[in-house]
Amino acid sequence: MHTERTQLDSIEPTDAQELYLKYKATEVTDKTLRTHKYRTNYFVQWCEEQGIDDMNDVTGRHLQEYRLWREEDGDLAQISLNQQMATIRVFLQWCASIEAVPADLYEKVMVPRVSPEQQRREEMLETETAEAILDHLSTFSYASVEHAVIAVLWETGIRLGAANSLNVADVDVEDERIELVHRPEQDTQLKNAQGGERPIAITPGLAGLLEDYIEHTRHDVMDDYGHRPLFATTRGRMHRTTLRGVVYRATAPCFRNEPCPDCTGTADKKCGEAVSPHAIRRGSITHYLTEDVPVEVIGDRMDVSRDVLDKHYDKRSEDVKLEQRRGYLENL
Repeated sequence: MHTERTQLDSIEPTDAQELYLKYKATEVTDKTLRTHKYRTNYFVQWCEEQGIDDMNDVTGRHLQEYRLWREEDGDLAQISLNQQMATIRVFLQWCASIEAVPADLYEKVMVPRVSPEQQRREEMLETETAEAILDHLSTFSYASVEHAVIAVLWETGIRLGAANSLNVADVDVEDERIELVHRPEQDTQLKNAQGGERPIAITPGLAGLLEDYIEHTRHDVMDDYGHRPLFATTRGRMHRTTLRGVVYRATAPCFRNEPCPDCTGTADKKCGEAVSPHAIRRGSITHYLTEDVPVEVIGDRMDVSRDVLDKHYDKRSEDVKLEQRRGYLENL
């Protein structure tokens, strides 16, 4: 259905943004809200520079020009441009709901495609998104398998295979730790074999969550070797593919009732906005680095060398690194 120009209600871009953010504030965390504000700020700025003082006047051509401006002015990587344009698409879809723009205008936002290779290389769960996911799970799905899986992966930064190898006996709630053990003869291997074996300290919050998950939610079954797998189905240890599916489901914005651009809404297909387990690992490592946790501690905890960490996992922006270095210098 198309909205005629004469049916639209005039509103300035700054006012539309303000109303949009008030609406988003009712359904997302503060950090997620700041992300929406950050991304829509650029669109409002561009409208001001172009002399567009009424959202009614925004056209498909304007959106293409804005995309080119944002790409060139921001010097953005393809995946960053993808995320920013996806937010503008959601913003315009909301604007259509208040009759500020034509109902189909959001469909004209060209969200750049990200190749599978780029997605694997650059995909990362941002801290604010991880916190929004965990907040939602804690409120609406406490101690569910989704809650336990995401909390373990985010706090520990371990690989999917390591999470899949965990048994109930490897979780020490009292001492607040989990133990990673390489058991190739029992089909639970670690990537770096015995070199990847290690204890990992966990917070009291995660320890309590796992205790409740084990007691109330986990399927009380054994695997073929007599172990009680931490993540299980009614038939035994959860297959890695199933575990990966849990991650895709729990990280999709639609799972926490947020808009998903191009989402099919079907359970048999991965939502385009969901992230992989490795993206959680990459985001977790970057989060700890941003919080000034020493590289040596992160390397030992997450079983990754300094060279590999620098090359593949450290996704801090140069501005963040600059401010962290500045902080060290100011304390000298």
